[in-house]
Amino acid sequence: MNYSLTKTDFEKEKEKGVLFTAWKRLVPLMVEEKRAVTIAIVAILVSSAVTLVVPIIIARIIDVYIVSKNFQGVMTFSEILLVVFLVGLVSTYLQVKTLGGVGRRLLFNLRGKVFNKLQELPVAFFNQNKAGDLISRINNDTEKLNQFFAQALMQFIGNIVLILGTGIFLLAINLQLGLIALVPAVLALVATQLLSPWVKRTSLKSLQTLGSMSGEIQESINNFKVIVVFNRLGYFREKFRQANQLNYSASVSAGIASNVFNPIYGLASSLAQLVVLAIGILLISQGRFTIGLLVGFLLYVNSFYNPLRQLASVWPSLQLALAGLDRISQVLALESDLAPKPQETDCPLTEAESVLEFKNVFFQYVEGKDVLKDVNFKLDSGKTYALVGPTGGGKTTTASLMARLYDPSSGTVLLEGKDIRCWDPSERVKKIGFILQEPFLFTGTVRENILYGNGEYGEFSDEQFRQALEKMQLTKLLERFPDGLDTHIAVGGDAISLGQKQLIAFIRAALRSPDVLILDEATANIDTVTEKLLEEILKNLPAKTTKIIIAHRLNTIENADEIFFVNGGQVTNAGSMEQALDMLLHGKRQS
Repeated sequence: MNYSLTKTDFEKEKEKGVLFTAWKRLVPLMVEEKRAVTIAIVAILVSSAVTLVVPIIIARIIDVYIVSKNFQGVMTFSEILLVVFLVGLVSTYLQVKTLGGVGRRLLFNLRGKVFNKLQELPVAFFNQNKAGDLISRINNDTEKLNQFFAQALMQFIGNIVLILGTGIFLLAINLQLGLIALVPAVLALVATQLLSPWVKRTSLKSLQTLGSMSGEIQESINNFKVIVVFNRLGYFREKFRQANQLNYSASVSAGIASNVFNPIYGLASSLAQLVVLAIGILLISQGRFTIGLLVGFLLYVNSFYNPLRQLASVWPSLQLALAGLDRISQVLALESDLAPKPQETDCPLTEAESVLEFKNVFFQYVEGKDVLKDVNFKLDSGKTYALVGPTGGGKTTTASLMARLYDPSSGTVLLEGKDIRCWDPSERVKKIGFILQEPFLFTGTVRENILYGNGEYGEFSDEQFRQALEKMQLTKLLERFPDGLDTHIAVGGDAISLGQKQLIAFIRAALRSPDVLILDEATANIDTVTEKLLEEILKNLPAKTTKIIIAHRLNTIENADEIFFVNGGQVTNAGSMEQALDMLLHGKRQS
């Protein structure tokens, strides 16, 4: 399945208006914040009403009280204005406080949803996408949404209400003068419509290049030892320089796009006020207009174009928020192709003749290129099997299909007679243990890493847990750690050797007493003495445990009940140890 996060919904919805897209995507995010959003909208309406009523009051003060020199009336209405301004102050504060909380809660919930979704996706997804880009989606893209909700959304809604209100007042005071005042706004909106696709593209590209740069940084840091060993510092510096340069160029373009509308709406506002002032003076000279009305009208023109200028500033923020939401939505919309199949119709149970069986299995990492071709074999309970073959022959791929890290492109893998896709994941992992070639450890103690994903021993005291380890003869392995179970593991496990990492992975798997235990080069970095200890522990696993060993060193598989040779897309029974050695040396497959 293709999990590559390349095409965006923005690209698919170019023909739709931005406001339609914004509404469709942002409304579902606010469903859980109905009460807070309602309070914020009421506060916005009150604040807008304050802005709309002020010019009328000022016009009345000028025409009725200042012209007649009634200073008592001026003072009375000034007090009324003060009360109005205080109401506007309280409502504005309420907007900021309420929507700030909405933004933070939205950020918290979105990050949780994206992270949980990543937990559900299969290994193939992480093979196709850079970790740095995924981190950027969780951190940077969600932060863009938070900034929009906490800061820009309030202005966006408030300004739209204010524009509609002032437009109505302008037309109501004087229809002809109002229409003339709105002409520059129409021209500015046409320019906005023409420039919006470019603003959208630059915003999205800025986020994408930031994600790519995060990917380069993450890759360089994770592989720093290799970079130093091979003296490739210059190569990675150049790769980072290129990624940084792309992000810089995209950010500059996004910055220009963020401010491109301000001068357009500033010019439109100046033109409108100039025309209104000229025509207003002409109307006053004709006795068809008053000075107070002209002042009020100019205030309304200013109240109409100021929100437009603010919308011009907020517009790129909306574009950036939608671009971030688009990248987040791509992840949230993904569904794992490793979900369990419906039990009722697709999961017939056959008589279990073996613990694991491959039936006509084909597998492809890349479409059109088979890694495994029509593979058929059975593994019986309690036996030890070895998979040998040249590097890249398909051994780890075969083992990964056994553990359902991937699904076959066609064919079936049966676990105890039932399609492995029909098993509940929690039941499957209890039955199948997998010690990876490069085990990964988490920051914490040895005990926490051993018990990762194992709820059976979670409530055990230290003494009870030590007794359980002694019963399974695993305590001797803990002697390889300075503080035993309490040994601290640093980030990525770099403070301990690869051999110690594999010991932890071995104990983690053995504690589960799985029905199937897969060891992928599990002893490759372990000394001979420790390897003997592991062999003894393997012998003491339950008799039903089927062991599958992948190894290049033949001494680790000499006691296997059966040996399979894996190469060229085929899995072939190799027969004896001597035959397996001959096949390895000559690269042949036994028919």
